[in-house]
Amino acid sequence: MKPTIVLVHGAFAESASWNGVISRLRAAGHRVIAAANPLRSLSGDAAAVRSLLTSIEGPIVLVGHSYGGAVITNAAIGLGNVKALVYAAGLAPDKGESVPDLTGKYPGATLGEVLYQVPFPDGTTDAYIEQSGYHRHFAADLSPEQATVAAATQRPFNSAAAGEGSGEPAWRTIPSWFIYPELDLAIPAEVFRFMAERAGARATVEVPGASHALPVSQPQAVADFILRAVANI
Repeated sequence: MKPTIVLVHGAFAESASWNGVISRLRAAGHRVIAAANPLRSLSGDAAAVRSLLTSIEGPIVLVGHSYGGAVITNAAIGLGNVKALVYAAGLAPDKGESVPDLTGKYPGATLGEVLYQVPFPDGTTDAYIEQSGYHRHFAADLSPEQATVAAATQRPFNSAAAGEGSGEPAWRTIPSWFIYPELDLAIPAEVFRFMAERAGARATVEVPGASHALPVSQPQAVADFILRAVANI
């Protein structure tokens, strides 16, 4: 039975960011689901994705981009049908680590320079990327037209999700795979190398010249890497 491939987007993106990857995975004969990631709190987002995972029969390959990597790290814990975790420019926190703990671990991230906050009555804030900075700092290898649309359709990232520490990581018990961009300005490449080594990744690939928007700008590389993981479960 071929595994179902579940894709989890990160902050400042949405499920359609996987469209180019989805078409390639479907052409290879796989059922694919691009989960809706609420981006409200890490524990809540992981619970939402976990509910989806428990509804799926048969093996699953779970893929996370950016903050979506933190979500899959928490959502898959203890689920025996999740056979591989694929981090596509994705965060893989250890227990207690938050998003800023990892993104600030090594120098090179510039995305924070172009974020603005929308406050809520509960004391949290939603972060957005200034549309004028989206192309350069998040998606430099997209065309200006693609980046403009992505900037307009970005989904905001709540401060509760950004600041919450991770639970026990699923990568301790589920094989992990890491593909990441060389020129990521949201999460420095050195962070991905650190996380992959810590997790004992089965394979690690750096995509030359790629930006943080890896699933959109490099869908063939991402799909090929996912299929490589599928072939080894």
